[in-house]
Amino acid sequence: MSWIYVAVALGVAGLTVLAVVTARVLVATRRLSAEVRRASAQLTAARETLRARNGANGN
Repeated sequence: MSWIYVAVALGVAGLTVLAVVTARVLVATRRLSAEVRRASAQLTAARETLRARNGANGN
């Protein structure tokens, strides 16, 4: 009968590990999303600057 308790404890421990890993993945996803947004904004600004320079040169 005690093997049932051990099996349940191992199952709960496994689910806990999965929950922690899931939380870490979600946090990393949010950080990556913010970084992609910042990079996109920087690229947009650089593209506009280049377009303005090309327009000023008559191209």
